[in-house]
Amino acid sequence: MITIRPVSDLRNKFPEIEETVISSNAPVFLTKNGYGTMVLMSIQQYSALTDTIEHKLDEADLSAQESPLRHSKSEVFRRVRSRIDESDSL
Repeated sequence: MITIRPVSDLRNKFPEIEETVISSNAPVFLTKNGYGTMVLMSIQQYSALTDTIEHKLDEADLSAQESPLRHSKSEVFRRVRSRIDESDSL
């Protein structure tokens, strides 16, 4: 179940929101004037979202350090666009 709270609760009811985030292991969505403004999540939830990406970026950095091969910006974007176009046609 999605939990939506007004952003004022962050100031007024922080312990309650913190308990909700930790006990439900789900993010809490905050609103301001009826519009979404931010999402609160536990460090564990955030890590689950970002660890794989961070690991892949570390691998790419290491690969770049070990290789003399360099691509221009236009070549990189051409390759990315080509891969996106290929996946769209599937």
